[in-house]
Amino acid sequence: MPLARQSPDLQEEAPKEKDFRTPGLRGARTTTLFRAVNPELFIKPNKTVMAFGLVTLTLCVAYIGYLHAQQENKKDLYEAIDSEGNRQMKRKTSKWD
Repeated sequence: MPLARQSPDLQEEAPKEKDFRTPGLRGARTTTLFRAVNPELFIKPNKTVMAFGLVTLTLCVAYIGYLHAQQENKKDLYEAIDSEGNRQMKRKTSKWD
């Protein structure tokens, strides 16, 4: 049996690329106010700016964690003076320990 060819009608009905609208919200009909309030939905992603923002945010969180750790370490220490007048840093202990 010979292979069946597609009918010419199906080839003519194939959608052309220019017939498609832009996918997502970029192609949707919206007002200028909506675009001004929600620009992140319509602006093309910029990988350089995303990488810079990610690094900056990571460094900020790491710095805040560092400051928190330093504060926690200082909280448990106090300066004690013994009977001979020597100063020492000691950890606070609970009466329950």
